[in-house]
Amino acid sequence: MRLGSYLLLLLFVVPALAQEQAAAPEPQPEKQPSAKPFDFAAVEQSARELASKPYARDDGGMPEFLNNYDYDQYRDIRFKPEKALWKDEGLPFQVQLFHRGFMFKDRVVINVIDQGQASKIAYTPELFDFGKNKLPGPLPPDLGFAGLRFHYPLRKDDIFDEIAVFLGASYFRAVGLGQAYGISARALAVDTGLPKAEEFPIFREFWIEKPAKNAVALTVYALLDSPSVTGAYRFVMHPGLDLTIDVNSHVFFRQTVERFGVAPLTSMFFHGENTDRFMDDFRPEVHDSDGLIIGRHNGEWIWRPLNNPRQLGISVFQDTSPAGFGIMQRDRTFDHYQDLEARYHLRPSAWIEALGEWGAGAVYLIEIPSDAEKYDNIVAFWVPDRPTGEGKDWTFDYRLHFILNEFMADNGGKVTSSRIGASGTDVLHSENRKFVVDFASESLELLSDKAPVEADVNVSSGQIMNSVVHKNSENGTWRLSFELVPDKDRNPVELRAFLKVGDEVLTETWVYQWSQH
Repeated sequence: MRLGSYLLLLLFVVPALAQEQAAAPEPQPEKQPSAKPFDFAAVEQSARELASKPYARDDGGMPEFLNNYDYDQYRDIRFKPEKALWKDEGLPFQVQLFHRGFMFKDRVVINVIDQGQASKIAYTPELFDFGKNKLPGPLPPDLGFAGLRFHYPLRKDDIFDEIAVFLGASYFRAVGLGQAYGISARALAVDTGLPKAEEFPIFREFWIEKPAKNAVALTVYALLDSPSVTGAYRFVMHPGLDLTIDVNSHVFFRQTVERFGVAPLTSMFFHGENTDRFMDDFRPEVHDSDGLIIGRHNGEWIWRPLNNPRQLGISVFQDTSPAGFGIMQRDRTFDHYQDLEARYHLRPSAWIEALGEWGAGAVYLIEIPSDAEKYDNIVAFWVPDRPTGEGKDWTFDYRLHFILNEFMADNGGKVTSSRIGASGTDVLHSENRKFVVDFASESLELLSDKAPVEADVNVSSGQIMNSVVHKNSENGTWRLSFELVPDKDRNPVELRAFLKVGDEVLTETWVYQWSQH
């Protein structure tokens, strides 16, 4: 099972304790006087110094029995909610911690910044309920933690809802009001999708700014480390109907990285309306996300439906200083999923809003074959078009939005569905493919069905036949259908289409990668 999938399972299965626990001390910061107030520059300096030294993973100090815990044993270790940081101080945010064990082996140091001074939270087993687990001996006082999660009162002032989790490598998830955990973000993607082992940087230390009583945002700093790169990160979380995180990153290279991914997003796509092979599943669709969206610097918007391919798929979209990109869950209709537990229709979309000049580069979309919904098989990230290497450092700033409804694009027509099947009418020809793409917007709905709307369709190989555009009188959307006669010697096939009237573009650009095998 992939790391991101384990994290998703843990977030659903590890509930808050429903009963009161025996009295135990709250997490107490250890006093660490500093000559000057703690700020982002201090994290940058730590990352810079760390990059000048050989990589040394801090996964020691954990007793063997914790290392050998299975998933069920680990999920039985629960932080005592009454010991949450700031619970009794009347502050708008609370923090809970994760214990080390199972696959979460790295020691994570967690600090609190109070009045400009940083103090480490001391580990004590009394912060946790170990459930049915029988501890064979005492736990070391320097065991540390595995990660942390944050709570904020989204619905009522006295009820704290979970809004974000940082757990495992550099992964983190977040949700707004009424959203269900789904897509993950992480700090960096290093050598993802290459024919060699992927490198997973880790957050080895966090600093949390103690909020004021009227605070509506929370600031968290993090120190990242890996064999190839270190980094300083600042996250400013703004909870609400949608949750927004302002991210400042400054990375330092120990060595050259072949494929360096900025602002990576990780999700799951098992099957959907565009899946053109049989899936033995009672649910019509199963996915955390259904498409990649890209806002290009020239104003064009691209929509790329996601696939569960038969073999590894990589799509590359070149650009310079894009508006942003995201992995979206555009389909919000429960009937399309029929899943009362997973609630896929409430999984958030994630939009990366690029801040500042990102320069030349490309959005990479990597789709990994998957035979179950437990695997996170979708990854998207930005790859800068500049060399990495020892001694170099880069900065990237962006705003990460966890949303239910898209807000970033204009009112042009958006793709609402993409379907694929055998071509033909009375007689189906399975060797050829028929594509049916629906577009919708308020402006498209106002167009008469007599309007001279046409499609611009392009294909990298093969032949396009029977391209037809017409208005759907049932719901006011516009439908494009066409048939592909593939070239059997060329695979995969890249397709591209949009609707227009004369020279006026009416919709975003639909792109697709179809494979014969």
